[in-house]
Amino acid sequence: MAYSIIQKSQLEGALRLDAEYYQPEYFIDFTKGNWKPISEILKKCQYGLSLDMNDEKKGYPMFKMNNIDDAFLFNDRVRFADISDKIFDNFKLEKNDVLFNRVNSEEFVGRTGIFKLDIKSTFASYLIRLQTKEYGEILPDYLNIFLNSKYGLRQIKKFLRRAVNQANVNAEELKQMKIAILPMNVQKKIEKLSNDSWESFQRSEKLYQQAESFLLEELGLKDFETDKSLFSVVNLSEVKNANRIDAEYFHSKYKYIIKKIENYKNGWDFLENITSFINNGNQPPYSVDGKIKFFSQKWIKDKVIDYSFLTDPDEPRVSKEFFNDEKNKIYLIRKYDILYYSVGANLGFCHNYLEEENIAIGSFINLIRADKNKINPVYLGFALNSSVGRMQAEMNKSGLAQPYIYAKNLRKFKVPILSKEIQQKISDLVIKSHEARKKAKELSDEAKKKVEEIIEKGDNN
Repeated sequence: MAYSIIQKSQLEGALRLDAEYYQPEYFIDFTKGNWKPISEILKKCQYGLSLDMNDEKKGYPMFKMNNIDDAFLFNDRVRFADISDKIFDNFKLEKNDVLFNRVNSEEFVGRTGIFKLDIKSTFASYLIRLQTKEYGEILPDYLNIFLNSKYGLRQIKKFLRRAVNQANVNAEELKQMKIAILPMNVQKKIEKLSNDSWESFQRSEKLYQQAESFLLEELGLKDFETDKSLFSVVNLSEVKNANRIDAEYFHSKYKYIIKKIENYKNGWDFLENITSFINNGNQPPYSVDGKIKFFSQKWIKDKVIDYSFLTDPDEPRVSKEFFNDEKNKIYLIRKYDILYYSVGANLGFCHNYLEEENIAIGSFINLIRADKNKINPVYLGFALNSSVGRMQAEMNKSGLAQPYIYAKNLRKFKVPILSKEIQQKISDLVIKSHEARKKAKELSDEAKKKVEEIIEKGDNN
């Protein structure tokens, strides 16, 4: 049984009676070192805008929780808000603003990132914008890293107000949290690590974009724009062949992509003909004392795999002995295998697994293994994640509230067979992008570790 003994004066000061608030794992000894409430180091603490967003790029980009990743704001799949210039001026994001996600499921509350993009944009209402005082005691990069460190996360978990399927930390509670005031020369070192990390993330993005350009130019899709027509004319024979009657399946944009693939000069092939194996999305059983880590769909992002699960001790496992049985090896992921998100909002996201450690497939993930004699595995993974693959995923999805793709339909995806030279060029760029992102994550983790080590020593004076 876990319990804490709390003084009555502490209850009155915190205005909280819920037991979770006083859990011992949230305890921080603020008598060691120099600590101040976050409210004292801020120039601004502001909620974002509560407005409808659009995907037609009308108005200004509006950042939301999903755009925060690895302690930074990214503009992948950013949505837009059509607002007046007067409103925008009051909610315009400035470089080095720190954004804190205040409400969502417990897992995502407290997700924090720093804004370093050079684009005119604003932010949604469930984010809180923090600006540090100019020439003050705290640099914004350090504030961001601190909130992402275990000393920031402990306080976020402590202040968290939990409800059914949702939790929150409001602005006043955020301002009550305390931050260690580290010497400015130390904060400058943290700032440099943060900026170096951001530069490496940017380098990773540019390399990935270069790979995208090679593929789309080769297929004649470089300037492709989605057809916004509200109807398509199809023959009855097409409906019978597809065994589908839903209008979305026959949208002209899908026809356009398929036609480009079928007319590609070097030819194309069905996915099932250039792979040696496609798992149906099943996973092995959990094991209490397992050694092999599971791969969950939550680790597949838009353009990358989040490899932090490899170092997370709390992730579920499967026993190593399970794979001694030859028939069970279909669940074991190898380097260069393609992990395909087959159910949910991120349907069609997929990437090659590029680490050496063997891991197990999780539910709602299709494992695709390329036939290396027929196609470059990294090129195939990249092509399936590009508009070439994503459009086919949209076209073939079933279900409404929870869209999914049957493995039998996935096997029939059409893949353009580029020359070996271009496949290799794309593969090299994707791998370099992965390496740059890995380096960026290492620098960010190094910054957090330095902050934690200094605070643990208690010499932050």
